[in-house]
Amino acid sequence: MSHPRRHFLRGAGITLALPILGRAAEEQAVPHRMLLISNNLGVLPAPFFPEQSGVNYELSPYLMELATHRDDFTVFSGLSHPDVDGGHSTENCFLTSARGPTRSGFRNSISLDQLAAEQLGPVTRFPSLNLGVNIDKANRSLAWTRDGALLPAEDSPARLFQRLFFNDNPSDLKRQTANLENRRSILDALLDDARSVSNSLGAADRRRVDQYLNSIREVERRLQRAQDWADVPRPDPGESAPEDIPQRELIFERFETILSVARLALESDSTRLVTLMVDAFATPAFHLTAEEKTTADYHNLSHHGQAEDKVRQLSDADVRQMQILRRLFDRLKAAKDGEVSLLDRTMVLFGSNMGNSNTHVNTNLPILLAGGGFRHGRHLAYSRENNIPLCNLFVTMLQQMGIETDTFGSSTGSLSELR
Repeated sequence: MSHPRRHFLRGAGITLALPILGRAAEEQAVPHRMLLISNNLGVLPAPFFPEQSGVNYELSPYLMELATHRDDFTVFSGLSHPDVDGGHSTENCFLTSARGPTRSGFRNSISLDQLAAEQLGPVTRFPSLNLGVNIDKANRSLAWTRDGALLPAEDSPARLFQRLFFNDNPSDLKRQTANLENRRSILDALLDDARSVSNSLGAADRRRVDQYLNSIREVERRLQRAQDWADVPRPDPGESAPEDIPQRELIFERFETILSVARLALESDSTRLVTLMVDAFATPAFHLTAEEKTTADYHNLSHHGQAEDKVRQLSDADVRQMQILRRLFDRLKAAKDGEVSLLDRTMVLFGSNMGNSNTHVNTNLPILLAGGGFRHGRHLAYSRENNIPLCNLFVTMLQQMGIETDTFGSSTGSLSELR
């Protein structure tokens, strides 16, 4: 009996992943997802963090915007990445925890999403999606390869929608297949050249060649995945394609538009891993409402020095983000994934590498986690003076994905309180 190609691919992906994951087949049949969002200038700490901890905490001013989902999320305090300091230079380390980003010779490490993509295998057309809003895509990203190479972010909702949901006509498909074969031939030649000179090099140069070879192998894997899915029809999202918003000052409209396409990608099971950086650092003076524009660019506002008008504008911007999250949670909770909601199967992380942009502090990071089947409805407050590693949360999330691991980055354990 023949099976559709999609079913074969999913089955193959699960079979390949079993030796790594060690999970029962019925566990693998339940898809879990991650949507990881960061604003690289963070939020104002005081209106974000609740004053009480535990279940009966009073919602902070910002979290009041999420009141209808109180039992669907957990807010954390006292989390950070050890030895990841240096103010804004930490933005590329939010999902990696690579230490010392300001040190000479710094090289990033693999990000949470890319590790998860490696472990899950080719179960979806896109192993992961890396997105951005107003992002300086040559220099900033949440997604990093095992060799610490930046993966550029997609910042066009229209282009993303087309990649996800537009089917190629037969002539385009034939041309793409030929292009993939040509690229594979070029990669084979590059690999042969690199191997031929590697043995004659010193240790430092050999390490560089090894990194180069690993990068080529990663490109090979991506080409193979594209080839495997080339003749599998793309799903119908049930919604029309969005239009790109060219004005960078409409940051919240741009944020919500690309987030809506990310949601469709998860809902259609086109991917199970999405990262999204809101590059506030690169954002000019922006619209708070249709009638009001900020008096300075986002970065300038973040160094408010307690100036009342700047703090008020930042607070309004933070509230807009909370409202966007609320609407995202609404849509994910309304969408069904089998017998439960899509929110129950999707871990939505919102946070930042900045604990306080005004003073360039990288401790006590603002972290909120919604959905994913965890036990929510609490403020988990750890020591704000002696933070525990944010990677302990990342380990817990990886485990929830079905990945059997006890470590990631700077972790020292997991957060059993979420179970």
